[in-house]
Amino acid sequence: MPDSRGKTLCLIPAKGGSTRLARKNVLPLGGKPLLGWAIEAAVQSGLMDRIVVSTEDQQIAEIARELGADVPFLRPPHLARDPAGVVDVALHTLGELRSQEAEFQTLVILLPTCPFRTAEDIRNACALFRDTSASFLMSVSRYEHTPFAALSLDDEQRLRPYFPEYIGKKSQEMPAAFRANGAIHVLEVTAFERERSYYAQPLIGYEMPWQRSIDIDTEHDLRFAESLLGMNA
Repeated sequence: MPDSRGKTLCLIPAKGGSTRLARKNVLPLGGKPLLGWAIEAAVQSGLMDRIVVSTEDQQIAEIARELGADVPFLRPPHLARDPAGVVDVALHTLGELRSQEAEFQTLVILLPTCPFRTAEDIRNACALFRDTSASFLMSVSRYEHTPFAALSLDDEQRLRPYFPEYIGKKSQEMPAAFRANGAIHVLEVTAFERERSYYAQPLIGYEMPWQRSIDIDTEHDLRFAESLLGMNA
């Protein structure tokens, strides 16, 4: 990251608890824990002044350190339970590091559940963040099926279009739509701490293909990711 953006912190949030898939952040994929994919991409990007894993779990902390990340503290238990989210964890991390006299101007958040983001994705996202002078950047992928054709189904099994103005139109005649894929957030720290959100404006999107946008939240997601690895072996 250029000097104009100052020091860059990479934050990888990796709590021990998970509602749908137990201990998913350290489940093996391709011979390494999910957490390892994020750490490896961060290291290989060559952009990070520090790579910190935030967790409340001692075992995850030990694994993170073995994989080359820094775990300077364990987060409090309430930040590992709903309704606490990534924004709360990031604000806590910045505050804890500031109390240790570590200041950063740019924050890169990598979720460990998005293992197929690459170091090149991180470099490209950070370059876009720099070149557009954005305060907030979010990686996205295009919806495979346009949401503008969505229908609601009520208790009486009646269907109604959510967007009636697009009924009868071909998919290529509808607006392109994108979803946040969780792979990369790049944030200006001052703006993020002020807004306490990573959806604040100006928000820039970095588009990624679906193959690198897999977000593992269930056993099915994990098996699908394994099958993709097998096809590319």
